Amino acid sequence: MAVLTFIIIAASTPITQWQAFIAYFVAIFLVSLIAKIPTPTLLKRSLIEIPFILFAILMPFFGTGERFEVGPLNLYRESLLAAAGIVAKGTLGVLSAVILSTSTTARELLRGLEKLHLPKLMVQIAAFMLRYVNVISDEMERMKVARESRGFIATGLKDWKVIAIAASALFIRSYERGERVHLAMLSRGYSGVLPHDQSEGASFKIWLKGLALPLFALSILISTFVIG
Repeated sequence: MAVLTFIIIAASTPITQWQAFIAYFVAIFLVSLIAKIPTPTLLKRSLIEIPFILFAILMPFFGTGERFEVGPLNLYRESLLAAAGIVAKGTLGVLSAVILSTSTTARELLRGLEKLHLPKLMVQIAAFMLRYVNVISDEMERMKVARESRGFIATGLKDWKVIAIAASALFIRSYERGERVHLAMLSRGYSGVLPHDQSEGASFKIWLKGLALPLFALSILISTFVIG
């Protein structure tokens, strides 16, 4: 919840307040150091943002309104600000998500979503997906070994038919496994809610640590409006 609040505050900050975004990035990297996440790992996992950055680079060349020259380039001011907003806010969001996913287990993330009153059905679907993704991956690997043991090696478009048939067979096997799991759950008294241990309430110290990042971001946002 603290990370989500931080992202909302950062997204609410005007991109013209560049000092605030410098403070946000410093805060994010400090949090990553406190969480003992290696900086190369953090940056490597953030590469998922590259397609959006490439899109943002093209934005200043298209638009309407005021234009200015930077060397041989003619750029639109509003489009440039929009592109800068996408890069800065998007990067903050990605870094925050990477820190959250790296420092928090999947079970804790699902418990947090439950406490945020996300629909229980969605939480359960996510829980089963995380639990059985390795099972499906292993099934797919076994099917690949079976194909290769029979001399099949994909070499081009002519082999897509075999791969498509294998994908449909994998879907059917996964569906049938899901049916068997559901029947097994019903036979054990499943009533729509997965059992879990009651978690103890968080202490004041934990609340203070969790709220440190969003409170810092909120103070930066307020100060930018006051100074501005």
